[in-house]
Amino acid sequence: MTTGIAPGEATLSELQAIWEGGATTVEVSAEARARIDAGASTVASIVARGEPAYGINTGFGKLAKVRIPDADLAQLQLNLVRSHRAGVGERVSRHVARLIVILKIGALAQGASGVRWELIEFLDRCQARGVEPVMFHQGSVGASGDLAPLAELAAMITGEGEAFHGQDRMPAAEALRRIELKPLVLGPKEGLAVLNGTQVSTAFALDGLFRVHRAFLAALVTGALSIDAAAGSDTPFDPRVHQLRRHRGQADVAAHLLALLRGSAIRASHRTGDDRVQDPYSLRCQPQVMGACLDLLRHAGQTLEAEANAVTDNPLVFAGTGEVLSGGNFHAAPVAFAADMIALAAAEIGNMAERRIALLVDPATSLLPAFLTPRPGLNSGFMIPQVTAAALTAENKQRATPCSIDTIPTSANQEDHVSMATHAAHRLGAMADNLERIIAIEALAAAQGIDLRSPLSTSPRLQAAHRLIRSVAPKLEEDRAFTEDIEAVASLIRKSELQAAVCLDGDMDEDRAPLTSIRLFGQDGRALGQR
Repeated sequence: MTTGIAPGEATLSELQAIWEGGATTVEVSAEARARIDAGASTVASIVARGEPAYGINTGFGKLAKVRIPDADLAQLQLNLVRSHRAGVGERVSRHVARLIVILKIGALAQGASGVRWELIEFLDRCQARGVEPVMFHQGSVGASGDLAPLAELAAMITGEGEAFHGQDRMPAAEALRRIELKPLVLGPKEGLAVLNGTQVSTAFALDGLFRVHRAFLAALVTGALSIDAAAGSDTPFDPRVHQLRRHRGQADVAAHLLALLRGSAIRASHRTGDDRVQDPYSLRCQPQVMGACLDLLRHAGQTLEAEANAVTDNPLVFAGTGEVLSGGNFHAAPVAFAADMIALAAAEIGNMAERRIALLVDPATSLLPAFLTPRPGLNSGFMIPQVTAAALTAENKQRATPCSIDTIPTSANQEDHVSMATHAAHRLGAMADNLERIIAIEALAAAQGIDLRSPLSTSPRLQAAHRLIRSVAPKLEEDRAFTEDIEAVASLIRKSELQAAVCLDGDMDEDRAPLTSIRLFGQDGRALGQR
């Protein structure tokens, strides 16, 4: 399926489809094409009149007062690109690099960047034919835009740097040759328009948002499994409780958990005669905590949907009046705050899951054999997987320290306050890796607890999840290595297979409604808010 997006109008669901690797076309209307041509003509007119304009015929940053002769304008853009190629660290994954390119096309195609149509067409042909620039995680402070990583995109346009095509990494000039494109000579402002902007921070943050939300969905399944494994109660999920709290995410999560647990024989077995009055918070307060996390993720989704559609280079060209205005749309503070919210949610989702694992391995709280092994003592069971979960949880809590509160002045104090959005966003990938494995450990522990409750059975939906877990990791009878089991279940989470397992064949719309109410976007594809 091909996703068609109009510049400035992409929905969060469309952005997720692009992130998932779907073919994409950028649909530029005749009106948008006219705006692009008008913006480029405005830049050409300024050059022809000899008027000084930042980024067109001046130096950059602290050197903005230096006037550049017309004969040197092409070299000015090339020098800008070369000098800004200072990125280091890990290479950006190809699916994120592709998203960056598409976001940049969407920004340039709104006609306020002053670039020519052929530059936009060039980038669209690259993304459509599978050419992405080799970019690096580190080197941007999130203002003035994502300069160092986006310089690699600008370099690819000129035939410099490296690019991916097919399964190969190669010189950019060779990648362009393979798709029958010749390098472009950048016109006035074009190098600056490409390397200035928040597209890298935004793409990293979207990647983190979608991965953490995917893990969140899996954590609801494993959280429900843990409730039954610990013979917990579904009473705390009564909708009347959550209507009084008035938080959308909380009510959505409670309804979801009730739907997952409906029909559980384990739950029915202790509705009466159970002297336990209340479950521990990690079971009972899942709607309150996971719902708050969902609200955070949705709020971040709103911010990132807006940012993905924004024009964030500088200066901006207003063809209607012939003006070129210097502003600060490149400052990625909104992205930094959104990324910090996603990080907080990721840390807390994992924190709750780890507490449930600890609950299950403790016979005093789970009423199951110690460490979930039939022969504790001879066997250590799930003792060390809980330690692994604790270690990963601690890492994520440390990584969740807000980045948006930090700033270091750059460019000789011309850029005296920066957002730190780029590393705020790219750290989310490592946090998502940890989170997927924490939830995988809970899935294994909860499945073991369900087995130990036999012959009582869990709900039909959770039985489907249990069968899927058991298809890659058999019941623990005697001690064995856990690493392969953890990675196998984490792979199910990464592929959304565990999350999908609870949607049963024959479900009616009303059956699925609570399961689909925890999305990031509504039926129109737009990001959901609190209400």
